[in-house]
Amino acid sequence: MGTYNGAQFISEQLHSIVNQSHTHWSLVVSDDGSTDQTPQILAGYQAELGQQKLRVQRGPSAGFSRNFLSLVCAQDIQADYYAFCDQDDIWEVDKLSQALEWLETVPPELPALYGARTRLIDANNQEIGQSPLFTKPPSFGNALVQNIAGGNTMVFNNAARELLRIAGPDLDVPSHDWWAYLAVTACGGSVYYDARPTVRYRQHGGNIVGMNAGLRPKLKRIGMLLNGRFKDFTERNLQALSKLAHLIPPEKQATLVALIAMRMLPFPRWFPSYLRHDLRRQTLTGTTALILAALLKKI
Repeated sequence: MGTYNGAQFISEQLHSIVNQSHTHWSLVVSDDGSTDQTPQILAGYQAELGQQKLRVQRGPSAGFSRNFLSLVCAQDIQADYYAFCDQDDIWEVDKLSQALEWLETVPPELPALYGARTRLIDANNQEIGQSPLFTKPPSFGNALVQNIAGGNTMVFNNAARELLRIAGPDLDVPSHDWWAYLAVTACGGSVYYDARPTVRYRQHGGNIVGMNAGLRPKLKRIGMLLNGRFKDFTERNLQALSKLAHLIPPEKQATLVALIAMRMLPFPRWFPSYLRHDLRRQTLTGTTALILAALLKKI
């Protein structure tokens, strides 16, 4: 769990973790310099649960993504499976067991990442909707241009964790969750997107990343494609992928080359390659915006 000034909601999140139906867990919290009551709340839970169950360390103070990457790359954290956890959500009681239901079917040597939909709630835990339901299967071609699951739903195995550890904690990626999706699919791993929501994802004024449903967020994402911000995201993700270049198989390398061609070459030269390598977002509108952004050299 990454924390920063989360006192308003963190007790509800901690309570939902304590009450998981899967009870064999431990929580490591990286606090990024909170100045509110977050450290005191964590200390209270630690006194109740014990240091074997809850451990708190100091974060790198370099933003939320670096905070999570510092945890996932820490050598003194060892487990069979790992879950990202935000400070202000509420986990459904079967959140961990639902993820493990799929992860335990995957051979341990294969990188595997589980993600799911979320229930959207307001500051008072009143449900206001659900995150979009994505119907196309996860793939590297999709991961290069879109993240489909929030980090607050992600659970992954040791083989996936090793990929993130090899790339290191100091990456300048747009988000840790998108990076996890990219790294696992790039290196031939398996990703499962569960249509069953596992997290009550709180929407409030302090969100760093907010909900992904409705017309306004869709228009915002299309705007990011066309105004150049997505181009910056792509560049940062490609720089991170270079850390894993030696682990990316040839067929994934070809997909990566197709994206680079879209960024560098005129339309007649990159379009056939684009069609072969299934670089697409989850919706027709999103894919159409992607092609338009490529034509304008905005990816």
